[in-house]
Amino acid sequence: MDLKQTKAAVEAMLFAHAEPVTAERLAGVLGVEEDAVSRLLLSLRDDYEAEDRGLVLLQLEDRWQLATKTAYAPYIKDIMDTRRNTPLSPAALEVLAIVAYNQPVSRSFIEQVRGVDSSSTVQTLVQKGLIEEAGRLDLPGRPVSFRTTDVFLRTFGIASLAELPPLHGDDYAEMEEAAGEAAYSGDEDADGAQAFAPEGDV
Repeated sequence: MDLKQTKAAVEAMLFAHAEPVTAERLAGVLGVEEDAVSRLLLSLRDDYEAEDRGLVLLQLEDRWQLATKTAYAPYIKDIMDTRRNTPLSPAALEVLAIVAYNQPVSRSFIEQVRGVDSSSTVQTLVQKGLIEEAGRLDLPGRPVSFRTTDVFLRTFGIASLAELPPLHGDDYAEMEEAAGEAAYSGDEDADGAQAFAPEGDV
């Protein structure tokens, strides 16, 4: 394939895959150098930003994903028959903050910080795709650990965990403000994209 065809193939794979994918994975499928795919991804991102397009190419850590632009969110919500959900509860924001700033962490660690049973909130966040299991910790009993996901990054409008705001003591206000009302089926990302997080209240 020539360069134009390779770029089109990358775009097609991003669309079909739907979930975030690394340049390394795309390069492996195409049988080309990772650096070449990385340059094509940057070029695609520029294409979507510069042209009157309904999509945007997001970079989430070392992965890439196509998402819809915020400007077209009302139409997307209507055609998908989605509904706006309520913002994350204070308890959910606390758990997310604990996981985000200390990950990977066990449920017992979360409960030690909060001082209350958090099993229900943890499970709900897992079901919503905001956190996920990250293996077992090298501690007595080998407890399951949790970490944040790409859905978490999109929901809070950040490209990486390095962009998380600083927390002051036990005050989660900054994180709540960053979330705003992003915890519904059409979440805005940092680049003005519309990424669809799982529905349901936490």
